[in-house]
This record gives sequence, structure tokens and C-alpha cells, in this order.
Amino acid sequence: MTQKSIFESEGRAVPYIVEGDGPVSLVLITGSGRNEDALGVVSHYLAEEAGFHVIQIGSRADVASDRAAAIRERVEDVIAVIDHLGLDDAWIGGHEVGGTAARVFATEHTDHVNGLLLLGVEDEEIALAAGIPVLIVQATKDEINLPAVAEKLQATAPERASIKTINGADHLFPATHPIETAVIIEEYLDWD
Repeated sequence: MTQKSIFESEGRAVPYIVEGDGPVSLVLITGSGRNEDALGVVSHYLAEEAGFHVIQIGSRADVASDRAAAIRERVEDVIAVIDHLGLDDAWIGGHEVGGTAARVFATEHTDHVNGLLLLGVEDEEIALAAGIPVLIVQATKDEINLPAVAEKLQATAPERASIKTINGADHLFPATHPIETAVIIEEYLDWD
């Protein structure tokens, strides 16, 4: 059952959706300008077909105009929602800037993170958090988040970072290839 909510605290209103109640929790942070349901089909498949507990976290309406400040706000929003929901740990991930926020979150809140899921990789100088597995799902025709950037990031931790590709897909692959994206995640986490 999908539950849409707004977390309100300290002057912020963060939209989020909770779906599924499986034993594996996955927090997905939407990309820039996307609502909390931007990864809806991926999320729905993982919750209903694969049995995950999925939380999608959208961007608040009053997000900072400065990119670094906006990412900082997203990280603070994610920890606030996770704490509000009482999650001790989860896989954390996202698309576009959501993935960048997930990378920052994982380095700052490693105790809450079982693994990192990146749907495309932005070209940012953010090291991968130590000791956690990383799944990068990359579209081969993504002209915004180039496949070479994903390969460069994976090379920094080849023993624990994997890349799975979606052939022929572009930057919006979570929307245009949602089932293929979800199946890659499901198979990587080996959950049926």
C-alpha cells in the first residue's frame, strides 16, 4: 500500500512516499525538479513484486538556489525523514542530484547505510563511503551523466562497487526503463 506524506519540522515540508513492508529497506532520493513519486514505477515494482520496504523522498518546495546548499538540505531532509520513520538502516540511493545527495548522506551517516544505489552518477568529487557496497545503474546513452563518470567512480572501489548498464537508454532511464532498472536492483540485492 502506498502512503504519501509530508514531513514537517523546523519550517520544512518534505514530501515522501512509503511503499511495501518487506525486511529490506531502500530509501530513494528523487532528482532535481522531480516530485516524490518520480521513481514511482521503480519503487512500486520493488515494493510489490520484489518485497522491499521503499521510501521515496522528494524535494521540498523551498529548496536553496545554491547547489551545494540544496544538496546539504536534501541530506538533512533524508536523515530527518529516516529518523521520523524509525529506520535504523537502509540502502540509500537516488537519481541525478538525488544520487549525489545519497553519496554525501552515506559518507556522513554510514551507521544508517547498508549500501549505496546510484542511478546514473553526476560528475562530483565525492568519495564513496568506506566499507559499504555500491551499485551503479548506468544508461549507455546518458549524455548528462556520462557512463565514463560512473566507470571512474567504480574504479575508486572496484572490490565493492559494481556497474550494471541499461543498453540504449538515456538520462531518464528510471522513467523510460523502470522495470529493467528495478530488476537490476532486485537481482543485485538478491531478494525474491
